[in-house]
Amino acid sequence: MGIVKTFRKVAGILITTSLCFTMFAGCGSGNTESEAKKEDAKVSTVGAENGEELQMWTFVELHAKFYEEMLKEWNEKNPDKQIKIKFTVLPYDDMHNKLQSALLSGKGAPDMCDIEVGKFPNFLKGEPQLETFDDVIGPYKDKIVKSRLDLYSKDGKVYGLPTHVGATVAFYNTELLEAADIDYTTIKTWDDFKAAGEKYYAATGKHLGTADTSAGWQTSALLAQQGSDYVDENGKPQLNSKEMIRALTTLKELQDANAIATVPGGQPDTEEAYGAFNQGDYACAIMPFWQMSRYVNYMPELSGKIAIAPVPVLEEGMPRSVGGGGTGTVVTKTSKNPQLAKEFLAFAKLSEDGNIKIWQKLGFDPCNTDIWTNENITHDPNNDFVKYFKNNPFDVLNEIKDEIKLIKSTEASPTINNTLCTVTFNSIFEDGQDVTEALNEAQEQVQNELQ
Repeated sequence: MGIVKTFRKVAGILITTSLCFTMFAGCGSGNTESEAKKEDAKVSTVGAENGEELQMWTFVELHAKFYEEMLKEWNEKNPDKQIKIKFTVLPYDDMHNKLQSALLSGKGAPDMCDIEVGKFPNFLKGEPQLETFDDVIGPYKDKIVKSRLDLYSKDGKVYGLPTHVGATVAFYNTELLEAADIDYTTIKTWDDFKAAGEKYYAATGKHLGTADTSAGWQTSALLAQQGSDYVDENGKPQLNSKEMIRALTTLKELQDANAIATVPGGQPDTEEAYGAFNQGDYACAIMPFWQMSRYVNYMPELSGKIAIAPVPVLEEGMPRSVGGGGTGTVVTKTSKNPQLAKEFLAFAKLSEDGNIKIWQKLGFDPCNTDIWTNENITHDPNNDFVKYFKNNPFDVLNEIKDEIKLIKSTEASPTINNTLCTVTFNSIFEDGQDVTEALNEAQEQVQNELQ
């Protein structure tokens, strides 16, 4: 099924469920859901006229449209549990701040709400004023990518339902690589990537990949490969860990070998970077799965040239992906009918029907992996994403299905992200500062800011 035009128009700006405020989202990106904060609040009420009326807040209009479609299906399938929902689309900061105040006061919160992944830890402090979903996710739990449920959990209880996986993958321009006699399928490790990058630079004078200064997608993948994170098991920053040093040293060595170079805009998900990729200045982007929407919407001339593949690893056998970005949907403690709200959200976000629409309407990699093997859906020749890419996106997802790891979102994440993306990465990739020295300074700066 092709992407509905009205959805696609909005998706051009808002399709990513990640924000520039967290490591999950890439710092500094100007083409993410943070664009929602530029719009005024929009209110609409849909559903069964005599149904139970619930309120829902979101910061992305595209999400509200998705929920509206799922509400229609819910009411058709549940004549004894009819629902009417008042949707309010608010600017990003306004919505999160308003929700926080409402939950603290115990008054004014909606029944349901989207919370961006970087903000989610703020709502889990102390005793969360959110309902747990453990009693409604049973039928779907074995089908959902576990790390995405873990992202919105505390003490073994699930407080939010995920929207997508955001599996990090490599996007290769096969036309450019073939002209340089490089086969992307032979790139398994970062050493392979380095060798291919050196060969590509020698043949073209251009760079295979990007050295990102305003986002941590590659760094997150390299940490996940080593079973590490930006924080320790207690949520404390560990920016100068041996794993972090290895990750950034690997990327710096790639830059020194001319395999990667800094990119306009600081990362592949910027308007400046789209232009550079369109011009053939780079032949690879390592990004979460939702970057597909950027190619379809902003780089249409590359259609049929881009292949998707697993991310290179430091050593073969290491996990080849990590989830990036996200929005967790919650039910508040003050909901007038929390059980009904939870059942609806489980249907919308975890069921097969809901996840089919998440793929078809939003262009995201759905968390319900049953969809990944439904070839009527994943290989639909009329789907815009299927038509665009040289290979089928779900073939790659199924290959890495059990290797998609988690980078935690914690209270320290915004501070960590800001330091790395505004200071540290620039110091390393633009100014040539020693990796260990730069990371020691980052650790000290973050610790001081968090005191």
